[in-house]
Amino acid sequence: MVLEIPTYQDVILAAKRLKGHAKLTPLLRHDLLDAISGLKLFLKNETAQKTGTFKYRGAYSRLSALNAEDIARGVVAYSSGNHAQGVALASKELGIDAVIVMPKTAPLKKKQGTLSHGAHIIEYDPVTEIREKIAAKIAKSENRIIVPAYDDPYIIAGQGTCGKEIAEQCREQGINLDCAIAPIGGGGLCAGLSLSMNALSPNTKIFGAEPAEYDDTYRSLKSGNIETNINPAPTLCDALMSPAPGQITFAINKHSLSGVFRVTDAECLLTMALVQDLLGVTLEPGGSAALTAMLTGRHGFTPNSNVAVILSGGNVDDHVMEMAKNYSI
Repeated sequence: MVLEIPTYQDVILAAKRLKGHAKLTPLLRHDLLDAISGLKLFLKNETAQKTGTFKYRGAYSRLSALNAEDIARGVVAYSSGNHAQGVALASKELGIDAVIVMPKTAPLKKKQGTLSHGAHIIEYDPVTEIREKIAAKIAKSENRIIVPAYDDPYIIAGQGTCGKEIAEQCREQGINLDCAIAPIGGGGLCAGLSLSMNALSPNTKIFGAEPAEYDDTYRSLKSGNIETNINPAPTLCDALMSPAPGQITFAINKHSLSGVFRVTDAECLLTMALVQDLLGVTLEPGGSAALTAMLTGRHGFTPNSNVAVILSGGNVDDHVMEMAKNYSI
């Protein structure tokens, strides 16, 4: 099988489609976070994006590239919540009928957000059912277009616009980035970030951060092959619970990533509380993973390195945020 690997030119095209639709999200700073990490951190706040997560970028990039015939067919996507909301909102904006396959265990806030944009949810049991098979069955029976969560050139290019913005914002501020880090599940954000950074800031090293229980990318980089999570322990980082890296995303990330950090739920909760206290930004556990990796003291970067960190999402149920507040400073 020949994979369709996107390039930075695809990111530029995605940025043109997203212009006037996606928000330009800010870079945030805080001296205490720098002091804890020993680094100069530049936080790309994607919780300020539409739907509270970077996923809108990829979803709109994919759907806005559909032709009239495909738009009329409607779409089906599968997601624990953030991609679901991105597809739901982009579909509403573009006049596309959307069905979303979501686990019964998905956070309530993400289900409510998806429904609020007019999408229809099909729930499934993640223990006994496979979401890809359910989506494929729906696509076949209803002639819908499948919109993958990450393993798609248009999705990856859309996520790459986040990296494009980071590089441009840092250049405007005279910042030479040593490293950039993003949470990683299926790998779409890291792949898109890599496309942009390799083109605009080629000396910047790229890293990922994933839950310790879902360390498939970490293991895949070690082995050189795609590794799968088999019966992993539960994690609060529902946004990062992909079973394995994507074929396309890993084809990019295996060459571009300098490493992947593994973080625990407890560490993510501490980061969530800290960011809420210091910046007034609400993060979900998975959305805090990259910053968590920088705050644990395990990063090993040169002191005072300039590091861009993507805060990838803020859709968290109240009871999980309450758990985080128990860790508050």
